[in-house]
Order: sequence, then structure tokens, then C-alpha cells
Amino acid sequence: MAELRRTKLFDLHLSRGGKMVPFAGWEMPVQYPMGVLGEHLHTRAKAGLFDVSHMGQVILRGPNVAEALESLVPADIVGLGQGRQRYGLFTNGTGGILDDLMIANKGDHLFLVVNAACVDQDIAHLRKLESLGISVEPIAGRALLALQGPEAEGVLSGLIPGVEAMKFMDVAEFDWQGATLWISRSGYTGEDGFEISVPEAQAVALAEALLGDEAVAPIGLGARDSLRLEAGMPLYGHDMDIETSPAAAALGWSIPKARRLGGAREGGFPGADAILAELAAGAAKTRRGLRPEGRAPIREGVEIFAGPEGGEAIGKVCSGGFGPSVGGPIAMAILPAELAEGETVYAELRGKRLPVVLTALPFHKPSYKR
Repeated sequence: MAELRRTKLFDLHLSRGGKMVPFAGWEMPVQYPMGVLGEHLHTRAKAGLFDVSHMGQVILRGPNVAEALESLVPADIVGLGQGRQRYGLFTNGTGGILDDLMIANKGDHLFLVVNAACVDQDIAHLRKLESLGISVEPIAGRALLALQGPEAEGVLSGLIPGVEAMKFMDVAEFDWQGATLWISRSGYTGEDGFEISVPEAQAVALAEALLGDEAVAPIGLGARDSLRLEAGMPLYGHDMDIETSPAAAALGWSIPKARRLGGAREGGFPGADAILAELAAGAAKTRRGLRPEGRAPIREGVEIFAGPEGGEAIGKVCSGGFGPSVGGPIAMAILPAELAEGETVYAELRGKRLPVVLTALPFHKPSYKR
């Protein structure tokens, strides 16, 4: 078994009482002494600091790099302005999702952030662009931090003046104690916040400086998951995978008119025929929100049925748990698209079927700075 990798903040996590667990080949903190519930609510009320250094950072350079990346990603990269970031998907030839990623236009290059579990696969996939004259440069020697919550702007601007002028999905570079930080105003919690790529040599110092503010607490993977679930955000390997289409994952919004049937740059990406046909016709199934009645959470893998007894399963939970900010259990499942919000379906839990109500996503209203 391969040895687990450690981020530059590993010792800091231990010093703060972080409980370390294996995650995507890394040893990462799942929670701290505050506990998952406390960390979740702290992030919603103040600011949480997440170590996301396990994620992959990649630079693409070369002639017509935006057009080249559009051959792999069905997003509008050509229309992405300098200093802006956009969400995208890697798709496969059958219309499934290989990974989701963030794409930033930094002028003379594109900067990508990909999921930890998919880094090697994604880089191999991106190397297909080398035949188009694009250089693919995996970034080593930089950590990645996320500062999330309503007090994130005040905390970060106290250390790095100027970040307060950034809007949601802006990207910019700032100097901090001689280190160049690559900062985006984005995150994975539904809260306002920032993601900060920092040279590893300054990563601990930056994290300690941020944690020096009483508004900031360290947050682990447990609360990161409950925060993103409340925000209705899908997680690769759970709510989407190579068997799930963008429409089924409720991610059709990431494929703009220009890349759809009849658009200026229609198709041209893996699986385009299947993906665009499904978007045009409307998906038979798509990711939906569920609110179980009672207090028992329904978790990933639980089957969903149309009625209280009999019949075949109509889907299964892809993400589920307790939503601290909404005060009860929440879940997401890929279900028939014709089901209406407010309808009751049934989750089979330990041999019993419990009623769950179809609910609009997200469960918790986002608070991004537009």
C-alpha cells in the first residue's frame, strides 16, 4: 500500500488537535476538537480555514490555449476574461464526467485546480493538448488554503490589502512577505471566501497568521462535506462520475449556449453528441434535493422508491447527512426529472421506508460577493 502523503501543514494540524484520516492518498484532518458540528456553524458565522493542498494545481501555456482546452472541456474558455475563473468539467467519449475543475485566465496562461483523487488521470488527459503546442505544467511547491465565511474578507484584507475589491470568481496575485499569492474569490461552502495558492515555504506562516485572528478556526474534511452538501454542491465520485452525464448531475448550467447545439463553438469536446442531445431533449433523471422527515439522516447508497411499499428503486442517495445550518437531515439523489418539488418519495433505511420530500437546491442560500 502506498505511503500517505502529507501537506506542509501536517504538523500544524496535529498541534491544533486535528484527527488525521486517509483521503485520496493523503493524510488529512477530518475534524478538530471543536467537532464537525461546531466547525460547520463557525464557518457559517465567522471564518473557517481549510487545508486543500492535496488538490492538483496545473498551468497550461501555449498558442490559443483557451481554444485548445475547449477540446476537452465543454465550458466557455475563449470568453473567459483575464482575471476571472470558471467552473468546468472533463468529459469522456460516452458523455460521462471524468472530473470537475476550476479554470482561471491569468493572461499569458490558464491556471487549473483539479480534484486530489483525479490528479494523475487529469494530467494525463491534459497532455493530449501537447500535440496542439500546449505545455502542461503540474505545479509543485505550492500549498492551497481556503478561507471561507462571512468574516473571511475582513480577516484576509487585514493581512493583504486589496482583496476586498475582488468579486466572486475574480482571480489576482498579491505579495505577502515576499511571497506571491494566487488568490481567487471562490470556495466550496456556499459562503463568501477565498482560495489561496501560496509557496510551501510560506504556507505555515500564512496559515498561522490567519488563525491568529479570533474569527478564524481550522476546519476539517467533515465540515467541508456538510457545508458543500448544504450548498447543493456535487462531489466528484459521489454525485458525479464516468457513468453520470452533466445533465444528470444537474451541471448543464456549466455548458453555455456557445458550446451547445447551434452555438458559435458547438461541441468539439469528448462525448459532445450524447451530452448535447440530452441537454436539448431534457434529462430523464437529474440530481435533486431531499429533506427526510424526522431526524434520521439518509446517507450515500440508500435506495429511493416512489411509494411506501413495492416497486423498483427509482434512484439512490449520492450524498447525504445532517445539515447543521438547516437543522435536520438533507440528501441529494439522481431521480426522475418529472418529479415535482414538494412530492414525497421513500428512502429504504434498515428495511423500513421513510418519507422524504423533494426540495429545491441549495438547502442553504449562498452568500457570494457579486
